[in-house]
Amino acid sequence: MSEQLKPLSAVLDNVLARLACLEAQLGVAPPPMSTVDGATTATATVVVPDNDDELHPRLTGFDIHITNSLLPFTSACTSLGPDMDTIGSSVHTIWNTMRNIIELGTLYKKPFDPDNTSTYLQPHLKPIQDAMSSIRLARLDRKFDYHIKAIMEMLSCVSWMVMMPPPSPSVFVKDTIGASDFWANKIRKEYKDKSGDEGHIKFCDTMKALVLDLSSYLKEHHLSGLAWNNANGREDFVSAKVGGSSSSGGASSEKTVVPSSSSGTMKAPGGAGAGDIFAELKKKQTGDGSSAATGLKKVTKDQQTWRKEYKNDEPPVQPVAPSSKLTASSSAFSAKTTSSLGPPKCEYQERGCKWNVENQTKETCEGGVCKVAVTDAKQQVYIYKCQNVTIQITGKLKSVIVDSCAKVGVVFDTAISACEVVNCKSVQVQSTNLCPSFSIDKTDGIVIHLTNEAVSQSVFVTSKSSEMNGESGICLLFAVQCIAFEMDSNDMIVSFSSLSMRN
Repeated sequence: MSEQLKPLSAVLDNVLARLACLEAQLGVAPPPMSTVDGATTATATVVVPDNDDELHPRLTGFDIHITNSLLPFTSACTSLGPDMDTIGSSVHTIWNTMRNIIELGTLYKKPFDPDNTSTYLQPHLKPIQDAMSSIRLARLDRKFDYHIKAIMEMLSCVSWMVMMPPPSPSVFVKDTIGASDFWANKIRKEYKDKSGDEGHIKFCDTMKALVLDLSSYLKEHHLSGLAWNNANGREDFVSAKVGGSSSSGGASSEKTVVPSSSSGTMKAPGGAGAGDIFAELKKKQTGDGSSAATGLKKVTKDQQTWRKEYKNDEPPVQPVAPSSKLTASSSAFSAKTTSSLGPPKCEYQERGCKWNVENQTKETCEGGVCKVAVTDAKQQVYIYKCQNVTIQITGKLKSVIVDSCAKVGVVFDTAISACEVVNCKSVQVQSTNLCPSFSIDKTDGIVIHLTNEAVSQSVFVTSKSSEMNGESGICLLFAVQCIAFEMDSNDMIVSFSSLSMRN
């Protein structure tokens, strides 16, 4: 082999070795090694673990990460005093909990999570939450304020375990360096030229190296989120229980996950798992063929309302109450509607020059007519929540407003400004002289009576209304979607764009 191909050969040998390791973990038998010109195609020898005591490559890589990056950071915290030593211990607890969760991924298949909320990890994240709370609530010397803020920003990288890409966990963790470096740079600036305070600078450097090394580890072992053993892992993740903190640093590691057993099982907060349900159903079975469904009532055909033939044969619904009771109910409903109105009012307010006509009905007015005498052209009439009554307004006035009325007729002489009708049903408005503008909003059913003189000077503006009619010696119908009209001898025209009438 030439000297130029030797580096390429070493790279290929490394790739083959890693592929063989993956095959061994997945239980895939490697293909037989062929020989070409007396040389084998693969030169690397891979030792396949024969028992469960061998650490998974993900755990081995994380132990190396703890030895190379976490321990120097905790040592830097210890060198700053006993207060920061406690903070370093809390960070160490967070990383140990992270290792426990990674070990869960090596033993179990990924639980079903349609909403991608990772709620199944919440019980296992409790130590991390407690440790972060203790760091946040720590009462340290004022000189460590920047240190605590930098650590809290750095700890946001722990969220990689519950996130879904994009971005990838490696990129997500690396992006947290900017926030933590903001406070770390303040520490560097404060202790840059002070002799004997190199521990603060080391604290900043080791913290940044910790995040960068974690990003490199995730890029190699958890490229698209927390990795699981979907090939050969267990399915009863809800029964997984995290034990004590496992030792780190490449040494022998204790088992942090206790498999489910018949004697002690941690059940999910939401109840038993699917395996427990099927086991319970199996217990219900007896030797004579009875099962858990034995003794349940059978749904007959006439109770299966989803059937088409049942719907066709459905008998007519019989009234549940006699007609006399229905009549009484209708009367009670009508009385309730009337009683829901407030006290009737027809009074003039000096402030605002306004007449208030409210809650008038046929019973509250003599002959079903409520009369309003306007004495000044500056006055306006406000009609609110009236039913089955006619409002007769005499005298020249500023404007008329009809609001939330039903089956009401309004008659007035001359309005200088406008007549507005809002939130009404089945009302009639008549102007015996002139009214320059009519505004109709959210009204169903209205008839406007105009004189021949007022037709050419009135403008109509409508919004969200229907069944609108205008009468002035001819039949006019103008609606929101369509217009139908008849021409008379005066050659009158209805324009939809401005809803106006002119001779």
